[in-house]
Amino acid sequence: MLVKFEVYNDGENWCARGIGVSIFTQSKTLDELMSNLKEAVSVHFEDELKEGEEISILVISEVKVPPIA
Repeated sequence: MLVKFEVYNDGENWCARGIGVSIFTQSKTLDELMSNLKEAVSVHFEDELKEGEEISILVISEVKVPPIA
């Protein structure tokens, strides 16, 4: 199973919003967000994981490139 997330910074926190799945998590750092994301997916798909389903997470993230002055 592949679960997709949009990851963005809202100015204060890093946020991950599920695409096609009702999962949202946030944290102060990107590393902490990835840890929270794995935990949220594990909880949301607990039954599937118990049945042996393998879950992969795809992260789609915006990266800004500043203009050249």
